[in-house]
Amino acid sequence: MADTLRRLINTSPFGVLQGKLESWHRDYRILSCDQNLNKCCELIELTTSIQGQLFAILNITAAEGGDFDGLDTLKTRLLPWLGSCFALSRPSVTSDTSLQLIQESVEKDRRIRELSASHDSQMQKMDIELCSTRMQLDSVKAALADVQEELSKTKNKSATNLLASEDEILQLKADLQSAHEQLEMYKRKANSLDDYEQRIRQLREEFSCLSRSRSPASLSRVGRSSSSRRSESPTRAQLTNSSRHARLVSRFNDLYAAERLEAQALLHRYINHLETVQRIIFIAVVESFSAAKLAYRQFKLRTWKRLSPNHCGPESLEDASVDYIVRNLDLYDVKASVNDVIGAMNMNPQISFPPGVDFFLIGDLITETCKVAFAMQTLEPPLDISFASDGELYNESKYRRSYDSQFTAAVVKYHVWPALVEGDVVLIKGEAVTKRAALWNRGRSRSISPVRSHSLSPTRSLAFSGKRSLSPERLRASYL
Repeated sequence: MADTLRRLINTSPFGVLQGKLESWHRDYRILSCDQNLNKCCELIELTTSIQGQLFAILNITAAEGGDFDGLDTLKTRLLPWLGSCFALSRPSVTSDTSLQLIQESVEKDRRIRELSASHDSQMQKMDIELCSTRMQLDSVKAALADVQEELSKTKNKSATNLLASEDEILQLKADLQSAHEQLEMYKRKANSLDDYEQRIRQLREEFSCLSRSRSPASLSRVGRSSSSRRSESPTRAQLTNSSRHARLVSRFNDLYAAERLEAQALLHRYINHLETVQRIIFIAVVESFSAAKLAYRQFKLRTWKRLSPNHCGPESLEDASVDYIVRNLDLYDVKASVNDVIGAMNMNPQISFPPGVDFFLIGDLITETCKVAFAMQTLEPPLDISFASDGELYNESKYRRSYDSQFTAAVVKYHVWPALVEGDVVLIKGEAVTKRAALWNRGRSRSISPVRSHSLSPTRSLAFSGKRSLSPERLRASYL
């Protein structure tokens, strides 16, 4: 009973009833009849609720009193009050009013049933939608798990490739370091050889001074003997042939290890296809050797014409010309050769280049290759690169396979770097890519490339056959 009484005190129903009575009293004049009746019914319902709670408390209190406690109070106060209430209320309720109340109750029950049925149908629909949403969520979770598994596999594969690339870079750095050490050793040898040559020249000058101080007869005799000996004495080019040979071979290795990789990285900014980049670099090296050999022949012809009127030395005109070229390598017009190389590459149907960019992008590689190739022509015998063509049989003595080759294939798809030869002897192996389908793709690789940039000549837009037309300089060189 104490709990019920406490809840009644906490809810303060009498305060609410008093507030509603005051509000109804203030608005009674301005409200309509229906509104006033609704206010009155609301107050009756609230009063009934309060009376129900009080009757519950009365019942609990009477039960706590036992069979006899509180009996007099119920007889003297509750029963007479109940009798007077029923006596007062009986005349106001008629049979019609009771029937109306029954009808309203039936109507309310029907509405309650309809709302309950509607609520049940809505709940079923929501259950169906919830099941469908759960199924979709499960499918999304499964797809997410597959994607995460694929992502983990890709990460593992990328990590493996990265480790392999790092190992290859470390190996290349080690090769480059050894090449630099060999270069320094050859430079020291060349410097010592230059000292020897200077000492020989000094001895020759002292010998010529001693010869001039003798008598005419002895002078003529000494002159004849010295001329015979001088004709057998080597020139500077012949004395430095071995050192220049070693230095140029080492420089060719540096071109492959340093300048080639720099040009490849530079081309990768504009061309994503590795095969196209490697083809461009290989053709640039081949054209550089061709242009340098042509420039050497022309330079040698001009040297012959310049030295022949005044030549009276013991060495032949050929040796004197080569010796002059060796001493004056800085007179080589390398810019003209670079222009010839880029012009030939623009005419080459095997390679293409993005619009807006030309082959001057790899001008450093072409320049250094032309210098090395020109200096190689002064050796005895001269050094050259081997002939190469797509679709040829792979030669183990001339090339080594690249890392992305098919090692069981016997046909070269394309070349990455040419082989350096001295006559028929291979000094440095080149690099080639071997594929089984290289013979079938050979005709496709010679398809006409589109116009690459604004720097291309108008003849580039013409149709090409399998052979490239020779430039005027190449036509003149073919008759030399």
